[in-house]
Amino acid sequence: MSKIDLIRIKVEGKYACFSRPEFKVERVSYPVVTPSAARGVLEAVFWKPEFRYQIHRIGVLKLGSQAVVLRNELADRQGNQPYFVENSRQQRSSLILKDVGYLIEAKIRPRPHCEEPVYKYLDQFRRRVEKGQYYHCPYLGTREFAADFAPANREEPPARDLPIGTMLFDLAFVEDEQRVELEFKRPGRAKPVRGYTQALFFDAELRGGWLDVPDQKYQELYHLEEDNV
Repeated sequence: MSKIDLIRIKVEGKYACFSRPEFKVERVSYPVVTPSAARGVLEAVFWKPEFRYQIHRIGVLKLGSQAVVLRNELADRQGNQPYFVENSRQQRSSLILKDVGYLIEAKIRPRPHCEEPVYKYLDQFRRRVEKGQYYHCPYLGTREFAADFAPANREEPPARDLPIGTMLFDLAFVEDEQRVELEFKRPGRAKPVRGYTQALFFDAELRGGWLDVPDQKYQELYHLEEDNV
């Protein structure tokens, strides 16, 4: 993979929370951004249904410090039926990160129905980053923690090593009419898409300031989704 084919962006934020799924009630953040959260930042800047982002590696410019905050949250998931918020409000503690900064390197992978060359989308993405434009406000883990972004240029993260352990890689959506947990409309499909999500994990480790994302996990993701998503 050449550097010309890579997207490189600098992302910073005052606060971040990349929730570990093994903690059921309280939110506890991973020490660094997850590949799925990094993908979400890129999609917030520039999104098209013709391609998907594949994270190559993540550089940690600022590791940040941990802080505990108490927040009001809703106990129930919002749906079509209205309900009284005060009856569903509850307080939860969150272990979050303060003052973080990352470098995100990724490539654009065209979907089967894409007819445009990849370099077209690469140029569009880079122009939007230079102008500070975005599809919706990028955030670091949760929507209240907005992120700032800028061209990465030739910045490099400080050399540091950090064992992280099992980390969330991404969520695969598997179409299955026998196990319907999600249902939504997809462009080009007459009927609603039904199925479930499956979490994928990998052994993460920060080496020399970089978190490498294994390509084989993306092959596993594409196999589960059969390149339909």
